[in-house]
Amino acid sequence: MNPKVLADVSQERLRRDLFHLCRDPFSFRTVSYTRPWQSKNSLDETDEFIAAEMRRYSSLVELVPNRVQAFRCNPAKPLHHWYDRPQPEDPWYDAHNIEVTLPGSGSSGEIIQLISHKDSMSWINSPGAHDNAVGTVANMELVRVLSALPRQRTVRVLFCNEEHTPWHSASAANAARERGDNIIAVLNQDSLDGKSDADFAANRKTHYAIYSTPEGQALAELMPRTAQRYQLPLEVFCAPKKSINDDDGNFIKAGYRRTIMNLGSYPYSDEQYHLPGDIPERVDLE
Repeated sequence: MNPKVLADVSQERLRRDLFHLCRDPFSFRTVSYTRPWQSKNSLDETDEFIAAEMRRYSSLVELVPNRVQAFRCNPAKPLHHWYDRPQPEDPWYDAHNIEVTLPGSGSSGEIIQLISHKDSMSWINSPGAHDNAVGTVANMELVRVLSALPRQRTVRVLFCNEEHTPWHSASAANAARERGDNIIAVLNQDSLDGKSDADFAANRKTHYAIYSTPEGQALAELMPRTAQRYQLPLEVFCAPKKSINDDDGNFIKAGYRRTIMNLGSYPYSDEQYHLPGDIPERVDLE
């Protein structure tokens, strides 16, 4: 890749999208919160915003319907884990995955799959800036930049929901398997830049590529080498995950083993994780 491509990444667009998703106009991105004077819930409004932006760069933007429930809140559980299973009488809502495709010109049919969940916590009122508006805006910006480049391989981006239940990254992964999609790499962008207050104070710019399979390890080990090659101002680490979970785990379970998760710290150490203090002002976009 030509290093000049990095100059096409716009911090201004990233900041604009981040604050749009979790400050103004959207404080939250859930099926159970509707802004005053609006007829659609905040997650549906979020989907409309993301899809409209992505259609400026790709003609292949699909909203895939699914059904979700909001988690219940259980403050008796540990602080960062107040989510609890919904009960049978709790309402179901219509929701969507958003799938964006940038076709490649090659004949191999190889696909690079990017993932980010776009919703905020359904059991607590949190802007969800690190978790996971930041991963969402990162993938939106990747679509913009990659759409202008020649591509041998197809790039597909999944904007899914993970703070509601069930997780529909699983249905997307299973659909890919049933189609026989030749996905050669899966990268889940979740909670980029999320780290401890001490690391924030020290201005550390940490990044972890974590993996659950040997194939994923090989992909994760490209991350520090890539950061060094392009002289990115990041401390990049690789680490094994303790279990196959999260949205990346759903693709592994569907048979796509060259899969990693990108995040800001591991074990994840953001003090505002799953709390109302996960605000956009704490995100370091540099």
